[in-house]
Amino acid sequence: MKSLTCALAATLLIALDAQASTFRCESKLVSVGDRTVEVQRKCGEPASRNFIGYSETQSGRQEMQVEEWVYGPTNGMYHYLRFVGGRLSEIESQRN
Repeated sequence: MKSLTCALAATLLIALDAQASTFRCESKLVSVGDRTVEVQRKCGEPASRNFIGYSETQSGRQEMQVEEWVYGPTNGMYHYLRFVGGRLSEIESQRN
């Protein structure tokens, strides 16, 4: 029974991780790592676009622009997409 519970928990964690790295726009899918132009082509213009600031690379030699795009509400759900250096870095969904 304990191994079944562990297997179920592991499957749930994998499913949650997969949801956090993709976002569905109608019939199209965007993923972490996609460029801003790809996301806009697939999902259209976001409801809002916010400039967050700048982030430095690990070497500290280059600053990269950080933006947050908001899509929704879709069935009461908002989707927050964070871009660092023009690449999708994080997807968060929240019911408001």
